[in-house]
Amino acid sequence: KINGPGGRLEPGETPRQAAIREVQEELHITPRGVRAVGEMRFQFHDGFAIHGYVFRAGAYTGTPTETAEACPIWTPLARIPYSRMWADDRLWMPLMLARQSFSGHFLFEGDRLREHRIETPARLAFDLH
Repeated sequence: KINGPGGRLEPGETPRQAAIREVQEELHITPRGVRAVGEMRFQFHDGFAIHGYVFRAGAYTGTPTETAEACPIWTPLARIPYSRMWADDRLWMPLMLARQSFSGHFLFEGDRLREHRIETPARLAFDLH
């Protein structure tokens, strides 16, 4: 599936610091003007759970480079390939692109989205700067 950069927090990192580090590791660029826009909780029927954070950057330095973890693609906003992404992406990504804060809860059974709830505007309870 097509997905944005991401990963786990390292000890002592804020979600914002982790987001910048993951983009640097996966795409060899450094995001600039990074702002928090969303918080998401994923629950899977098998018991696996993920708590994620969404950030938006206004610019970057460097040259996007393919790595073992990521192959950068560019697409016009009107043609984002949602059919090749996780089912929740089409629900929250337009909010992120519109700079709308949100909090999302998603229940998956395997790859299938079974339930979801998105709250806007959201008061984000993590590193906003």
